[in-house]
Amino acid sequence: MIDLHIHTTYSDGDKNITEILKMCENKKLEYISITDHNTVKQYEDELLKNDNIFSGKIIKGVELNAVFKDKNIEILGYNIEPNTINEWCKKYYSEEKLKEQQEICYRRLLDICDKQGLKYNESQIIKPKATRYVEISIYEELMKHKENYKILGEFTESLGVFFRKGLANSESIYFVNRIEFRPKYKEVIDIIHKSGGKAFLAHPFEYKFKDTIEFINDLRKEKELDGIECFHPSANQEQRNILARYAKNNNLYISGGSDYHGSSKPDIEIGVGRGDLSISKEILNWLYMHLVDI
Repeated sequence: MIDLHIHTTYSDGDKNITEILKMCENKKLEYISITDHNTVKQYEDELLKNDNIFSGKIIKGVELNAVFKDKNIEILGYNIEPNTINEWCKKYYSEEKLKEQQEICYRRLLDICDKQGLKYNESQIIKPKATRYVEISIYEELMKHKENYKILGEFTESLGVFFRKGLANSESIYFVNRIEFRPKYKEVIDIIHKSGGKAFLAHPFEYKFKDTIEFINDLRKEKELDGIECFHPSANQEQRNILARYAKNNNLYISGGSDYHGSSKPDIEIGVGRGDLSISKEILNWLYMHLVDI
């Protein structure tokens, strides 16, 4: 069993390298990839370089934000050369730039909340570290006030719904525009390839597009993907099958993972997602180099 989508404290996960490796070892995973958002500094960590905890194989990975037209998406890169990616990330994701972006998005969402008549106590909103979405802290505060539920409607179902259908949806009144901060899709694909890696569209059904397959087709016309993350908790079994068939019919590789973050996604368990993921290493026909020389 494998898990090629895992986050740590190097981005927006809440488990450190040692904790993640212990969890993966306990699950008896054969291959993993630690795919933190917009950084591969995790692969410079001495705890990972000198790993004597995890007995499986580690594929160097990353999850990079990208913009295609007016859509925010994520691209997974595997078999990457870390220094190339980290140097490029400074252009968009330095500590200084992330702090500036966080403050802008903080004010934008509070302005939206005010316009919608939502109740919140600003003094109770704790700004997280710059690598995490400040919108999560605001959402948590909104959920403390029952009078907001009628206004927010379906967005009260979960942070995931609020994020994909609201914050990241340019057609929503709750849209917090991060597009101006993000690199274009083509640039992201190019830097992954420059680093010697392969580029996979992350969790296609997570984005809640009206027609997911049509979106993938449009994306590939702009710049071809190497593969698709077909196995992910955001997709049910039928949707996973749809993606796997699409990948096979279009000569694209397949990846999959739990997208583990820790307490921010309490229903997601490493290796198995919501309990129904069991990803076979047989999908790794694309894996032939850079397995783990960290």
